[in-house]
Amino acid sequence: MEQVAELLKKIVPEVVKEVENRYTILQNIYFNQPIGRRALAGIISWSERPLRNEIKKLEEQGLIEIEQKGMKVSGEGEDVISRLENFIFYLKGLNPVAQSVMEKFHCQHVIIVPGDSDQDEAIKKQLGKEAARNLISFLKNRDIVAVTGGTTMAQIPRSMTPASGFEDVIVVPGRGGLGERVELQSNTIAAELAEKLGAQYRLLYVPDNLGADAMESVVNEPGIKEVIATIRQASILLHGIGGAEEMARRRGLSEEEVGEILKKGAVAEAFGFYFNKEGMIVHTTTSVGLSIKDLKNIRTVIAIAGGASKAPAIQAFLRYHHPTVLITDEGAARRLLEIEGGIESE
Repeated sequence: MEQVAELLKKIVPEVVKEVENRYTILQNIYFNQPIGRRALAGIISWSERPLRNEIKKLEEQGLIEIEQKGMKVSGEGEDVISRLENFIFYLKGLNPVAQSVMEKFHCQHVIIVPGDSDQDEAIKKQLGKEAARNLISFLKNRDIVAVTGGTTMAQIPRSMTPASGFEDVIVVPGRGGLGERVELQSNTIAAELAEKLGAQYRLLYVPDNLGADAMESVVNEPGIKEVIATIRQASILLHGIGGAEEMARRRGLSEEEVGEILKKGAVAEAFGFYFNKEGMIVHTTTSVGLSIKDLKNIRTVIAIAGGASKAPAIQAFLRYHHPTVLITDEGAARRLLEIEGGIESE
């Protein structure tokens, strides 16, 4: 498939661009359906006239259906999207990029979604879909699955079709809440993921940004203590990689505290630990649930992060820990290699 993609790029580059454009349109309709043409134009930053022409062709080919509520992808269109996913990966030359990231950071598997989630929100949904797919491939009955919060993580259960055979699996939040929107909190995501898996779940009703004294008191409550013990037995972890400033603000830290963390050179955060670009821990905050030190005891660690702006954070975290699977997007992967000095084979 990679050779076919390379031949097409040489012989009919204009067709390659058209395939990429139609795939982008189909993908965005699928993730936002039903959707109107004007709303779609805003999402993918197209003017309405060329988009109208493409939509007409997709409708004529039976790949989309236009109803009063808006456009939606047909069954045949869904099949085309599924079949094109792997081809687009090769068409955009992402195989050597994935191989280089894997070699530079010693990840067992690297999955790159075409596009940049900084520019296209649909890519976050595709990242969630890939994370769900990988979770199912690694999941065994009686596993304990821990999941963190955030916008990309929230897409994981939303992108899944209901599964069966995981009645003895337990899904837990990897950390306490950060005071963000309920739908983005790890508790909510854990419950939704358990529902899709037909699994059990345990929730952790503790804020992740309590003071040290309050934290010590709360975590010794019998019910909380039991949930934390379960979390620390996690065999699979799904977690996002956050930028240091973004996560410090999500934790509700003061401007002075945020400034201090950035002065220390922090560019990434995970589980209350802040890393500099060399992957060294430069700052810690109180956190309940999993600790960064627990990663070495977890059988399968799936790290998810996308967007070119996240590349420095991804780089810093990967220098500290080598996850089993890194799921990222084209924007982040290409930027990551750029700041690392290029593709290994070049």
